[in-house]
Amino acid sequence: MSASSKYSGLLLNLLFAVVISVVVNFSTVLAMILESNSDQQQNALPPCVVEKKGEGILRVHPDGYGYLIYEGGDTVYVSPHRIHRWELKAGDRLEASVIKPRAAGAHSVLFEVSRRNGKEFDSPVFFNRPSAVLDHGIQLLFYAFMTFVLLSVVTHTRHDFSTRAFARRCFVVLLLGVVLYFVAPATNYHRGTILPNFLMGRWINYLLLMKCSFTVVVVLLYGRIYLLLYERQAVVVENEKLKNENLTTRYNMLVGQINPHYFFNSLNSLAMLVRESEREKALEYIDRLSYTFRYIIRNGQSTLMTLEEELQFATAFEYLYKIRYEDKLFFETEVADEYLGWRLPALSLQPLLGNAVKHNVMTRSNPLRVSIRTDSGWLVVSNPKHPKLDEESSTGIGLENLRNRWRLIAGCEIEIEDSPTEFVVRLPLLQPETQA
Repeated sequence: MSASSKYSGLLLNLLFAVVISVVVNFSTVLAMILESNSDQQQNALPPCVVEKKGEGILRVHPDGYGYLIYEGGDTVYVSPHRIHRWELKAGDRLEASVIKPRAAGAHSVLFEVSRRNGKEFDSPVFFNRPSAVLDHGIQLLFYAFMTFVLLSVVTHTRHDFSTRAFARRCFVVLLLGVVLYFVAPATNYHRGTILPNFLMGRWINYLLLMKCSFTVVVVLLYGRIYLLLYERQAVVVENEKLKNENLTTRYNMLVGQINPHYFFNSLNSLAMLVRESEREKALEYIDRLSYTFRYIIRNGQSTLMTLEEELQFATAFEYLYKIRYEDKLFFETEVADEYLGWRLPALSLQPLLGNAVKHNVMTRSNPLRVSIRTDSGWLVVSNPKHPKLDEESSTGIGLENLRNRWRLIAGCEIEIEDSPTEFVVRLPLLQPETQA
């Protein structure tokens, strides 16, 4: 992975982490905004709307709300939120200021408590809430950090797209999710502090559990989608790489065919025919030699050839070899007519025939016989092994290039069997386009 793509991936994870953090904390941020507006509205109430009342007795309904009952029969509504927030109890004697009703017949609403049971009442003693901006800011930062860490784990592929590798990353994400749940910031409203969840004295905080679970699930879904997209992109890049390698391979093969050594041997064989006044054979040799060069050059414009065309090239190639190794080299071709229209990557036979000649001893008493035959949709090229005493070193580049071209063009693998007595290569043929 290049540095630019790496940084773009980190930036994408960071942006996605911010979005997820906002989504996870959306309800609390919205509540902060609404509460801020409510406080502003209450603070903006004109003095005539707020009225101080004497002492009343609090009665709490089973549903959580309550009323202040005064001696004159007046009642003031007390919301469940204020009862819970200020830890008010049924029977408390409260002196409070109230908000007058704006509609006839409505109840006044408790605004502020000044005394409870004859003592000064200071709500921060019971509810010392931290700054809302600080509280929600820490929440946003934590869940953005949590999402970014989990995303970094689940998207760290190392070019391994297997199901097992993804399952391992999912396990790590779940494990980190549990750890981060215990260190998630939780607010203690009575103490006015923000502490890690494991210091709050309880193991299960349903709100934090819901937030962390949602984050983990979204990260895993994103990771799966990211993996599929990245795998697809990697396949495209790999295909382009193989195409480039294929072009290089074809070029190298072309250079190998017209290198001075090959050209010298070809001219040497032609000179031998001329010296022996074999005019017809010399003309045939020139014709076959030019055909092989044309075929190789034309291959730069086509990747798949029919088996019939490839065999015609092999026949011309065979003729050039037989002039040089007369009565020492024989090609035995047994190809069913039904496979002549089937396709294979061009120049598949050339490296196999060349290797057979290069690595084996050929004599008139013990000639080399190369077999080319079809077998259940496969083209099989084989030859017995008669290694040379001073055998030339083999780099294996020809067979490796052949493997790569078959992977790229045909999308399948060739089979190579190298036994002590025989060398066999099986090439899977592709059906004609009309039958594919």
